[in-house]
Amino acid sequence: MKQAEEEEFRQFVAARMGALRALAYLTCGDWQHAEDAVSDSLARLYTRWHKVGSPERYAYRMVVRAAIDEVRRPWRRERSTRTEQLERAEPDQSDVVDERLRIRGALRELPPGQRAVLVLRFYAELSVGEVAEIIGRSEGTVKSQTARGLATLRERLSTHDIHLTEPGDETDEHRHARAAGRSHVRPAAAARHR
Repeated sequence: MKQAEEEEFRQFVAARMGALRALAYLTCGDWQHAEDAVSDSLARLYTRWHKVGSPERYAYRMVVRAAIDEVRRPWRRERSTRTEQLERAEPDQSDVVDERLRIRGALRELPPGQRAVLVLRFYAELSVGEVAEIIGRSEGTVKSQTARGLATLRERLSTHDIHLTEPGDETDEHRHARAAGRSHVRPAAAARHR
């Protein structure tokens, strides 16, 4: 790799590392696995830097796939009791933190494919076509995975009085519910709760 390309790669990594880590974490639900996914993806991107036309899309695709692979590995599913105790979310007095934990927990319960689609659609704010390209599925599959994932999230979060709304769908009822302490979270905002 030429020195100019290497500097360009370093600037790319510096500018997008946080977003890639967050994307991986939201996809797999574990910071260590997310770090591994991002590290592996960036190592692959480095070797292909001069061949890649759209490094950001390529990085998104590689990070999501690596994060899903991290979750699927058999040894990753094995957990010691101590690890589970450390990762257990404790209720917080702050409603905002409690809501974030509930949203994150509900997101983790989704199958990896649905979680990846929702994270890319509402956290990374990518179009259906861009998500389809990144995960290697048809646009119809992305749409159905989005619908199923949102339906499951709505169902799980409604038991905690948290309701997902679409952008621009906030009504007087939503504003009154928010004022009364019941939450209505748009999917993009839900995905950003970390």
